[in-house]
Amino acid sequence: MADAEPMLVPAPGGEKRACPALEEEVDHSTKRPRVQKEEKNGGPSHKLPQDEGEEPEGEETEPLDEDGEGEGLGSGEAFAEMMKHGLTELDVGILKFVSEHQGFSGILKERYSDFVVHEINKEGKTVRLDDLSVPEEAEEAPVEQPESQVFTEEQKQQLEQLQLFKNKEGNVSIEVADDTKEKRTLVHKAVKTLYPGLETKTEEREGKKFIVAYHAAGQKALAAPRKHSWPKSRGAFCHFVLYKENRDTMEAINVLSKFLRMRPNVFSYMGTKDKRAITVQEIAVLKITAERLSHLNKCLNNFKLGNFCYKKHPLKLGELQGNHFTVVIRNITGTEEQVQQAMSSLRETGFINYYGMQRFGTTAVPTHQVGKAILQDNWKEVIDLILKPRPGAEKGYLVKCREEWAQSQDPEAALKKLPVKRCVEGQLLRGLSMYGKKNIITAFAMIPRNNRLMYIHSYQSFMWNTMVSRRIEAFGLKAVEGDLVLRGGTAFVLSAAEAETHSIQDVVMPLPGFDVIYPTHHGKRALHPPTMSLFLP
Repeated sequence: MADAEPMLVPAPGGEKRACPALEEEVDHSTKRPRVQKEEKNGGPSHKLPQDEGEEPEGEETEPLDEDGEGEGLGSGEAFAEMMKHGLTELDVGILKFVSEHQGFSGILKERYSDFVVHEINKEGKTVRLDDLSVPEEAEEAPVEQPESQVFTEEQKQQLEQLQLFKNKEGNVSIEVADDTKEKRTLVHKAVKTLYPGLETKTEEREGKKFIVAYHAAGQKALAAPRKHSWPKSRGAFCHFVLYKENRDTMEAINVLSKFLRMRPNVFSYMGTKDKRAITVQEIAVLKITAERLSHLNKCLNNFKLGNFCYKKHPLKLGELQGNHFTVVIRNITGTEEQVQQAMSSLRETGFINYYGMQRFGTTAVPTHQVGKAILQDNWKEVIDLILKPRPGAEKGYLVKCREEWAQSQDPEAALKKLPVKRCVEGQLLRGLSMYGKKNIITAFAMIPRNNRLMYIHSYQSFMWNTMVSRRIEAFGLKAVEGDLVLRGGTAFVLSAAEAETHSIQDVVMPLPGFDVIYPTHHGKRALHPPTMSLFLP
């Protein structure tokens, strides 16, 4: 099933939802209208400290869990427990549906592999990972000697173990018998190129010189990675397809940036994808070679990178045409008649294109509440909503961090409870520790811009869901005077005569934002939105 362009579209609904799972995953970016750019409402305009370039020294990170889940969320049971304390459809503005039949129930995402998402790019092609090779033009200048002559087999094994956090010594020492600057440079470069995430330094012991390799994560005295020349004929951005399992997009970006020793903001993408899923999407990164990226396939669990190419431009949120979903629903309860009735409604009528539950978070504190507080300039509430304890299963260290913040309101003390500093909570606490609780806006700007935008987008999504529900309640599943339709990417208001020639599938609803066109029927009093398809056939 693929998402459509922004328009007003109905979905199977009624007072009861025919199949809750089928409306679950709708990426926000697919619903953004082309009428405006939402970035105008994208949170604080303050520039992040050190907003460009490589990762700062001394960044502490946590090794990846073998199962890819992390503490506290390693099973379907934990996920289910977390969702018990999460939101309902009523909480996020989903009030009306297109059908009145009884429907059936089932379990969605019992396994993360039950939900498979392929991005559909702006050319309308489904994004797939089918080529792990490095393009010829992406290869860096060859080193002076073949790799086999740089390291012995034993050294290669030691470096590989070190890269995977399996070396108990914490470093690998390589004696440089031929003590020349050229030889040492060759070894330094080979380690960083062939084993991303490792750093090197030169030490002298008893008159002999050694190149010492150690893992970049958690070290306090790392030099910034060397800057290599970038061919002028090559596009500045390396685009690649990212396949990931059970990781959300921002988490994946943080992992990649850690191993590449770069800041997360050098990556760009067209839309965020769910954690509890298998997803395939396009990513772009500034001035990182395909060869360097391809080496990450050797050491990352639940990730694969491929289909590399170089382009002159990054990716932008909302550029994709949609997503294609393959969904498995388990433990279905209901008669065969109920199931067939629901599926017939889905096939023949369609469904209201609501923003799915993942848009609003999986805990008892919804992200749209944070977005609302940001827009109201209520920064103390923003901090409280992000950091306060909440019911449901969470990673153990997050629970301890929240408890510490609730008790002491001390950002440094709460930060010490986090082994992983790159989560939103860690970035916010680090900002509060650096700039103080009186400079909340500056501290909040430590969170990457795309994360900050997601809070605003979530509130926009809540408003959109609410207004669509009200519009369906007021006018039903037909086009009416005052509705909006798209013509050449621009929204137009329907007259009474024009409404007779259009269907609900043509209708779009604006997203709350700046300088947008609104419907002119009575529903506009509660609207402030860019357009998106209301109904998907």
